[in-house]
Amino acid sequence: MTDIQYVAMSKDTKKAGSAKKSGCCCCQSLALALLTACVVVVVLAGITVVSAFSIIGYPWHASCQADWTFGKPCQEVMTSIVDQMRAWEGEDGCAAGGEKCLYQLISASGDTVTGTHTTPVSHYVDELTFTFVNGSATGACRMQGYSRSKTWYAYLDKGTNFCNMKNLIVGSGLDQADPMYSENTSDSVCTQYSSADCEKY
Repeated sequence: MTDIQYVAMSKDTKKAGSAKKSGCCCCQSLALALLTACVVVVVLAGITVVSAFSIIGYPWHASCQADWTFGKPCQEVMTSIVDQMRAWEGEDGCAAGGEKCLYQLISASGDTVTGTHTTPVSHYVDELTFTFVNGSATGACRMQGYSRSKTWYAYLDKGTNFCNMKNLIVGSGLDQADPMYSENTSDSVCTQYSSADCEKY
């Protein structure tokens, strides 16, 4: 091999090496660009979802937080809620329409009552928690209620989680003949509260 041929081959080898390096750089740049694009898409999607929830104004998951005040001792209120849950344990209440049935009492201890409610048609299960706080100065009782769908993808519930709790109050008569009775909640913490139909749900 002559010196001229060797020099030519060396130049060709260097060019090939440079081309490979250039190709690798291009691949890395493309991968980085794709990764950046994916991150941007995910961020924008997240912002869109958050904005949608903000516009609609409901909790992220089908649920309801609500407070009620009663002009009677908490022990009396707690007993009324427990008794009503037990009265509506079976399917008998379903026959009359609505969902005043299929409650299950899990526990009643201290100042807390827990249970579940199953919808009679689709058999969705909602978890219920009631916490009772005595008002020492007024003698009133504040009941903090929370109902949440166990179905992981549930978002809208037609006010069912609110009705899970309100039906117990109405069924037990706790909302009657009580000048101190009040209810406090909103769509922002209670899914579809403003359009809830507790005669149906």
